[in-house]
Amino acid sequence: MIDALLILYRFNCKRPSFDTPTSTRIIDNPNFALYFEDCIGALDGTHVEMHIPLEIQPRYRNRKGTISQNILAVCDFDMIFVYVLAGWEGSAHDSRVLADAISSKGFKTPVGKYWLGK
Repeated sequence: MIDALLILYRFNCKRPSFDTPTSTRIIDNPNFALYFEDCIGALDGTHVEMHIPLEIQPRYRNRKGTISQNILAVCDFDMIFVYVLAGWEGSAHDSRVLADAISSKGFKTPVGKYWLGK
């Protein structure tokens, strides 16, 4: 399953660059253009339930008591994934997952741009 996801990721995720324009969905809408001029998308963490061996379950138990992994997903305004980081324990906080993505997993925000986050 992971191998299939990695193949899909390579073909379906496009990373933004410094010259990535703000989506026309934002620029062409006067209600949004003023507030989101340099915004290039949104990011959030989500938990996906999983089945793993009993001895490592405590690390993956999230605050709601279920066994899950915490996944960081980033999309542009055309609803295209630009970055996904999966595999973190369900007990990990979203900010820790984001910090790892930035420091060692290649997630970059182009200079002068920003993401919306929940």
